[in-house]
Amino acid sequence: MAESPPTATLAPTRRPPRPPDATGRAERARGDSWLVVVAGVFTLAQLALVRPGMGLGWDETVYVSQVSSHIPAAYFSAPRARGVPLLVAPIASWSTSTPLLRCYLAVLSGLALLWALRAWRGTFPVRVLATAGGLFASLWVTLFYGPQAMPNYWVAVGALAGTGYFLRAQRDRQDRVALWGVAASAALMSWMRPTDAVWAALPLLVLLVGVRRWRQLRLLAALLAGLAGGAAEWVIEAYVSYGGLAQRLSDASAIQGGLGWHIAITDQVRSLGGRALCRPCTGATPSPATTLWWYALPPLAALALWVAVRARRTAATLVPLACAATAAVPYLFLIGYAAPRFLLPAYALLAIPLADLLVHLVTLPNRTWRPVAVTLVALGLAGHLAVQYAVLEHTVQRTTASREGWTRAAAALHRLGVTPPCLLTGADSQPLAYYAGCASAATSGHNANTTAAAIRHTARRIPVAALETARGGPPSYARSWTPDRAAGVRVYLAPQQRP
Repeated sequence: MAESPPTATLAPTRRPPRPPDATGRAERARGDSWLVVVAGVFTLAQLALVRPGMGLGWDETVYVSQVSSHIPAAYFSAPRARGVPLLVAPIASWSTSTPLLRCYLAVLSGLALLWALRAWRGTFPVRVLATAGGLFASLWVTLFYGPQAMPNYWVAVGALAGTGYFLRAQRDRQDRVALWGVAASAALMSWMRPTDAVWAALPLLVLLVGVRRWRQLRLLAALLAGLAGGAAEWVIEAYVSYGGLAQRLSDASAIQGGLGWHIAITDQVRSLGGRALCRPCTGATPSPATTLWWYALPPLAALALWVAVRARRTAATLVPLACAATAAVPYLFLIGYAAPRFLLPAYALLAIPLADLLVHLVTLPNRTWRPVAVTLVALGLAGHLAVQYAVLEHTVQRTTASREGWTRAAAALHRLGVTPPCLLTGADSQPLAYYAGCASAATSGHNANTTAAAIRHTARRIPVAALETARGGPPSYARSWTPDRAAGVRVYLAPQQRP
């Protein structure tokens, strides 16, 4: 399992490729087995702790409905990209089973983590990579979103793999696998979230363009081709459906509250207790035990860089740290709300330097300090795992209960005569429409896609129900409709649709 890390300074090291031999292949196989174990445990932990039966969330219903043959497609707002719908299409296109979709995504996310860690082979020892995989995979937010139909985990593994392949390509300019890996990783990121991909890849672009020792035309072309290829559909759709690229970016900014200078650090801290979306982000801050790991990241990253400089592998540590920093910038300083999943790419990139630091501490040559370091690291990791498990369990229970509420409300709507084909409008109509098998529509807000006249016209043909608005009461066009309740949800039924 032990491997000697290569020497890396601020300038990438050039080494001629060595011919493979039987011993090298055996060592690589043994090393890969550790990474397979990490990825396998990650997959099993998702299935055991998150549980496949947890229903789909609001954003998930939007993504899954785009490719489902059983559910009308929900309105697809400007910030969203088509990566997740295509990712879930192999299951969602023919099955409405949420447990089956969760199992599929859990296995796929484990394979993706294995791929991302293998991209770093030769840059760090396998024990560092296995530790990094364990650190990232043990975060409650990673476990929670790994089996979900959401884009952030996939941006994270794309960023992790792309940075590893980038350093490989710099070390060996004949490594074509690394070039293709950079392109594929960039395409995966921009396929999921184009703007996040640019932020995560920004340090790599700066190095390739602005630092002569790092310039490599083929690598730059691979990175740009991957970013452009993954974002192509999003850009084309901008001109077809959103009035152009500039308009789509403007609409996306408006939906996110207007991108600009917003210090969201405190908001992110508040979300660490298990809040899926902190908007508006009010309420108490989680306990210090819950947030300690988050506050420890910056000083540990600085210490990891110091250790790397002393070991003459500065580039291999500084590059992922820089990518982690730029990936976090928009979600710490440019939006006015928070969600823990937003920082998954930064956590994935930080895992490599932090794992290198931990391995360094537990392998100190000083026999006096090594037992102390091993004890402190073991206690720290044990406490960290306990906190992550506690937050994950609480989050899963609360989330499952809320989504079971949508299931009960959908069943109650069916008893009231709102059965497919049908239409729901008003607050929370998008997720509830998915559970009820209905279409959804809105006359105002970020998801506006119809008019009041069109809704009234639709009510002459199929069952239509309006949900109570956030202000209380029905939408203006439904004030004369019949009020009722569906499992605690106030609904207003269009005339002539009661059983």
